[in-house]
Amino acid sequence: MKEVAIIGGGVTGLEAANKLAQLGYTVTIFEREKTPGGHVAQWDRLFPNRRNSMEVVNEFKSHLNGNPAIFLSTAIDKISRKGARFTLEAKGKSFDADAVLIATGFELFPAEKKEEYGYGIYDNVITSAELEAMFKEHGYPVTKSGKQPQRIAFIHCVGSRDEKVSRPYCSKVCCVTAVKQSIEVKEAIPSAEIYCLYMDLRMFGPGYEDLYKEAQQKGVNFLRGRLSETSELEDGRVLIKTEDTLSAKPLKMSVDLVVLMVGMSPAEGTSELIAGLDLKPNKDGFVEIIDQHINPVKTKAEGIFTAGACTGPNNITDSVNAARSAAIEIHQYLSSK
Repeated sequence: MKEVAIIGGGVTGLEAANKLAQLGYTVTIFEREKTPGGHVAQWDRLFPNRRNSMEVVNEFKSHLNGNPAIFLSTAIDKISRKGARFTLEAKGKSFDADAVLIATGFELFPAEKKEEYGYGIYDNVITSAELEAMFKEHGYPVTKSGKQPQRIAFIHCVGSRDEKVSRPYCSKVCCVTAVKQSIEVKEAIPSAEIYCLYMDLRMFGPGYEDLYKEAQQKGVNFLRGRLSETSELEDGRVLIKTEDTLSAKPLKMSVDLVVLMVGMSPAEGTSELIAGLDLKPNKDGFVEIIDQHINPVKTKAEGIFTAGACTGPNNITDSVNAARSAAIEIHQYLSSK
């Protein structure tokens, strides 16, 4: 029975593994974290319908019963080709495979790189991921002092569409995440004033525009403008300075909480991993694929496939579809051997 190694145990890796196991292959997943599910397992509810994230993750995990097998807390250090097969090295051990799927996902943009936004400097400047954790733990956001915030600013495009931090691309899900979270804050704290500071609203997916309308109906304020700087007031609130680009007027306001909508960055270590296979990242640092339209899961290295957010910003739907496409391509490749 031919063997397939999958690097990454997020929803992409889990779904591809499930499909390949159903096709009769011996499949092993290598996940560097302690638990499978990737970033999705860290979220509270998912857009556009606010479905519990663990409902999705647990569905994919339910098929882990020996085949596919999964090694947790196991980061692959090196992949090398040996004839028609591959050797993967991790923790001083070697694993062989007939095909490899790279599904290493993404890293959240390190918000501290935007020093003017005050992340890591001011207590009440947090990331969208940290807000998800608050919802997961408390069901509502809290300030550093443990109080419910009454005025909140969501800052779009932090680490996306920004040449200054080498992130010229759109991270695809930040706009809809901000809209979803603003609704959730309004539902948890009805008296709260909520402001979304955006460059452009890119609501491209099914149900996304409805979510945007719902946010407006619930009283969320949308301001077209990019944050220029923040500073901390004596009581712990944050003073933000921006410009309303529609009216061409400067704007200054104090808020209890600033939420930075951090974008997607290439996963740490992926470029080094593929370098041993004579593969290079694309211009944005993600795994390069052969053709966006015809071969979106193939790489230039025979027997090495890729899917999900390691190829560029993707939402869950795109990643799961890519996982299924990759499983078919791997099946065709191995069948031809």
